[in-house]
Amino acid sequence: MTHASAERAALTDLLDRLDQDAPTLCEGWTTFDLAAHLVLRERRLDAAGGIALTSLARRTALVQESLKARYGYAGLIELVRTGPGGLYRLVPGLDELVNTLEFFVHHEDVRRARPGWEPRELPAGLEETLWKRLRIVGRVQLRRSPVGVVLHRDGGGVVLGGGKEGPRVEVRGTAGELTLFCLGRQRHARVETIGGEEAVSRLLG
Repeated sequence: MTHASAERAALTDLLDRLDQDAPTLCEGWTTFDLAAHLVLRERRLDAAGGIALTSLARRTALVQESLKARYGYAGLIELVRTGPGGLYRLVPGLDELVNTLEFFVHHEDVRRARPGWEPRELPAGLEETLWKRLRIVGRVQLRRSPVGVVLHRDGGGVVLGGGKEGPRVEVRGTAGELTLFCLGRQRHARVETIGGEEAVSRLLG
C-alpha cells in the first residue's frame, strides 16, 4: 500500500463515521463538500481549473454541487475510496506523486476540525515523503510571505522561503506539521515559531 492509498483509506473511513454536515478546516466546507471536491479533482478534470484559478471558480463550484446531487454523501465517499480515478489511475506513479500530500492534508482537515484532536505519529516513510514534497511546495507556498521563513524539521533539514530582506521567523516541527503550516493551516499546526512578535504575527496573518 502506498502512502497515498493509506491516507485515502483512512480519510474515507473517517468520513464514513461522520455526518455529512460535519465541519472541516476548509473554510465554508462540510465533509459533504470535501468529498465532492475530492471526486471532482480526480474524475472531472474538465471542471477542476477553478481550484486554482478564481476566474474558473464558478464553474468548479457548480460541478461540485452537481456531484453532490448526483451521488449523495455515501456515493461520493465510495468513489473516493475506490480511486484513484481518471488520469490518476492511468498514469503510473501520479497518484503517489500528487495525492500523498492532498489526502494527508484533507485527512487532517477533517480530524482537526473535531474537538480533542491530537497529532498523529506518522510512519517514518510518510514523514520522509512529506518532507521531500515540502522542500519544493514550501518555497512556492511561502513566496508571498511578508517575512522570511526558515522551516526547521525535527530530526534535521531546513527549507528557506519568503522575503530575502528584513526579519525572519523560524518555524520548527515535524514534516507533517510543517506541511500543514505551509498549506494554510497555520492555526492548527503544532509548530514552534521563533522570531520577533511583529514578524510572527505578520506570518500567521
